[in-house]
Amino acid sequence: MGKKEANAARLPVDQYRKQIGKQDYKKTKPALRATRLKAEAKRSAPGIRDAVLVVVAVLAFLLAVYALFYLNLSTELDLDVEVD
Repeated sequence: MGKKEANAARLPVDQYRKQIGKQDYKKTKPALRATRLKAEAKRSAPGIRDAVLVVVAVLAFLLAVYALFYLNLSTELDLDVEVD
């Protein structure tokens, strides 16, 4: 007798999942396919964050090279200037 009562009463989580499943089933196949493709593209596409990191790395490298040349040339110019 106890088992019948336990099986008859569903958990709220199971009822919620069943409702979601019914709503999802009502969608048309093209809509489901579009949603799946959109989610897949979002997962596989490189983010803008990666692009920004690459640009920042390139700019940092160029700044380091520029600073190296600037310091190298500025010390040579100071040595060439001698007052007679």
